[in-house]
Amino acid sequence: MQVYLNQMRREGEYIVAICDQNILGQSFEEGDRCIHVSERFYKGRLVSVEEGLVAMGKATIANIVGECIVNEALKAQMIHERGIIRIQNVPHAQVVVTK
Repeated sequence: MQVYLNQMRREGEYIVAICDQNILGQSFEEGDRCIHVSERFYKGRLVSVEEGLVAMGKATIANIVGECIVNEALKAQMIHERGIIRIQNVPHAQVVVTK
C-alpha cells in the first residue's frame, strides 16, 4: 500500500501529514470526535509506507491517519497504542516532539 505524505515547514516546525491512500478526502464522525482527511492538508506525494515513516521520524509534528500507516508506525515504535484514537474504527495518531 502507498500513503499520501504532505510535508510542511511552519514557524520552525517540520510538520508531516500522512494518510492511507484509500481514505483521502473522507470524513469520519463518532460521538463528539470527527476527522476530515482533507486533500488540502494530507494530499502531497504518493509514497511507500517506508518513505512515510522516514519523514515521520524527522518531523517535529506528525498527523497520521489510516489503518496501514498507523499500524506500521506502531510496529516501528514511533507511536504508542495509548496514543491512538479510533473514529468509526479508523485509527488516528498525532506526534509532537518537544524541544
